[in-house]
Amino acid sequence: QVQLVESGGGLVQAGGPLRLSCAASGRTLSGYTMGWFRQPPGKEREFVAAIAWSEMTNYADSVKGRFTISRDNAKNTVYLQMNSLKPEDTAVYYCAAGALTIRQAMGDRGYAYWGQGTQVTVSS
Repeated sequence: QVQLVESGGGLVQAGGPLRLSCAASGRTLSGYTMGWFRQPPGKEREFVAAIAWSEMTNYADSVKGRFTISRDNAKNTVYLQMNSLKPEDTAVYYCAAGALTIRQAMGDRGYAYWGQGTQVTVSS
């Protein structure tokens, strides 16, 4: 069993940066692909970014060039560095873990574990 806890959310002005963390406990993330998803107000959950155990990455078009996903396997933690934030990035952000390929990681159905989410609000 893996427990995931997100942190780092908050209120930020448009154009500013924010870094989210996702700390895992219960077992190592060895072999798992990690993903970040978000759910804007009144909308469905959507893919943001993913990183495989090989450190291959994939991003949603809406965040390419602005967001960077990374992982520190020694700390069992995944990060999402968000730069040049826009009001449309406002959402609850979730991290997830699963035994997925980087392509499969774009869909949310294959993930075995999810965090509780952290709110990110970008003011204009």
